[in-house]
Amino acid sequence: MTNTRAGGRRRPPQKEDGPRSLDRSALQAELDMRTSGQRLTPAQRRIAQCLVERGSEIGFLSSTELAELAGVSQPSVTRFAMVLGFDGYLEMRKHLRGGVAMNEDGVGSDSNRYQTAVLAEVDNLEELARAFADADEINRIVDAMVESKPLAVVGLRISTGLATQFEFYASRIHSDVRLIADGGSMTQDRLQQCHLAGGRTALFFMLPLHPKETVQAIQFARELGMRIILVTDTSFSNDEGLADFLLKARVNSRLLFDSYAAFQLIAAVLLDAMCARMNGKAQRRLETIHESSKKRRVFL
Repeated sequence: MTNTRAGGRRRPPQKEDGPRSLDRSALQAELDMRTSGQRLTPAQRRIAQCLVERGSEIGFLSSTELAELAGVSQPSVTRFAMVLGFDGYLEMRKHLRGGVAMNEDGVGSDSNRYQTAVLAEVDNLEELARAFADADEINRIVDAMVESKPLAVVGLRISTGLATQFEFYASRIHSDVRLIADGGSMTQDRLQQCHLAGGRTALFFMLPLHPKETVQAIQFARELGMRIILVTDTSFSNDEGLADFLLKARVNSRLLFDSYAAFQLIAAVLLDAMCARMNGKAQRRLETIHESSKKRRVFL
């Protein structure tokens, strides 16, 4: 049937509105806000990624369909909705479909989830840059490290890699750096050995999840009288005064496994500051090591 106005003139057919795409950035911001301070499981991260990628379908997917798309179980979807503060999946779907801003042109953001993860890391680094505004605090931390001989560097479980990398470079400019990554009772044994040898500072890396054995090792080092430098994430509270110096950054949890780019940068800053505070001694050590490597043809 042809549509007409009251005066008999033809009215052009009205174009029906199709489903508009939810703005990816707005949807991601909503999810970030609702999960702030919480640590999502790998399954929950997959669900969150799927929600952002399938923004135009949120209002039409059942919990079972979303579970299949995310490669998780249906109960995982329900639990995720409750983590976001909803009574169940239907309430979450209704809220996200109706309460998050939509693009006027119906086109979602062109960024895929990998680009979004990188951009989130850029935000973390910008926040870290602001935290580094107090160079005097960095110098105080580095002085405690330089003066301690030996210097204990502790990293357990997921933090082992970062601690190992730091020790690798620090040992090239500091005369005695001792890596402690054993875990269990051996951690306390090695801390005590370091203290008996004259060590007065311990640098701890503690990435999430925060292992109890790391906290126990920090407490033990404090009992020995050692100064504690703790590099950890922003979710960790130092209310109990575990650390004398605290350096915190954000973990990037946009992908299935965490990204720690900001912590790599903290380590690099500390190494650079150590070198600068050692009045040429560090540079001479580096040159000696470099010449030795050349003679031994260590590298291609």
